[in-house]
Amino acid sequence: MKPAKRIRVGQTVTFGDDGALTATVTKELEHGGRMIEFHYDGIFMEILEKLGETPLPPYIKEKLDDPERYQTVYAKQAGSAAAPTAGLHWTKELLKKVEDKGIKLVYLTLHVGLGTFRPVDEENIEDHKMHSEFYQLSEESAKTLNEVRANGGRIVATGTTSIRTLETIGTKFHGEIKADSGWTDIFIKPGYQWQVVDAFITNFHLPKSTLVMLVAAFTGRDNILNAYQHAIEERYRFFSFGDAMFIK
Repeated sequence: MKPAKRIRVGQTVTFGDDGALTATVTKELEHGGRMIEFHYDGIFMEILEKLGETPLPPYIKEKLDDPERYQTVYAKQAGSAAAPTAGLHWTKELLKKVEDKGIKLVYLTLHVGLGTFRPVDEENIEDHKMHSEFYQLSEESAKTLNEVRANGGRIVATGTTSIRTLETIGTKFHGEIKADSGWTDIFIKPGYQWQVVDAFITNFHLPKSTLVMLVAAFTGRDNILNAYQHAIEERYRFFSFGDAMFIK
């Protein structure tokens, strides 16, 4: 909620002009979050589609008329608070070229939460609390990843979303890859011992974010700061629709 101080426990919020969707605040959470109970008649997702807007990063100012423009070409499951933006660089044509080279494409699910984009405000990063996000890796995907490993191949993740899912599972099963689903609040920062991912594609991320820290955990702090300095000097485009980097 913004501004959160205006919305207290017990208050009711109405969405839209006809009152088709209302919500009662049941609990106050940190950083302006509120637990709410929805009230409606009909199909919830249809009501949300009618009343809601696609959640966009603050640096995108225009209203999005076509929600598919801020979506990966391989998205299937509804539930994320944002698109996994590194995946926006993939087109169906590019994926086909990669597959034609003999690279196996493996899909997984992590519902990106708002906490992913929350900056680290604490002086000591150990005090930063990650929000939980739901992930899922199928039996088929786990089997393919294990076959790639057994044949000496590399596991290359697209984006921090995929990284968090794979590393959560690897940490849970002591380096093994198994089909699994659940909630993760993994915070990957310098000093982290990598379990699954061998390389990855990612965007240039916002300063003071957990995403920058995740990348630094792989590359080392100085390497990633040098890369960002180069990107700034050469006027690279940043964030969701900007440049990406391949890190190995």
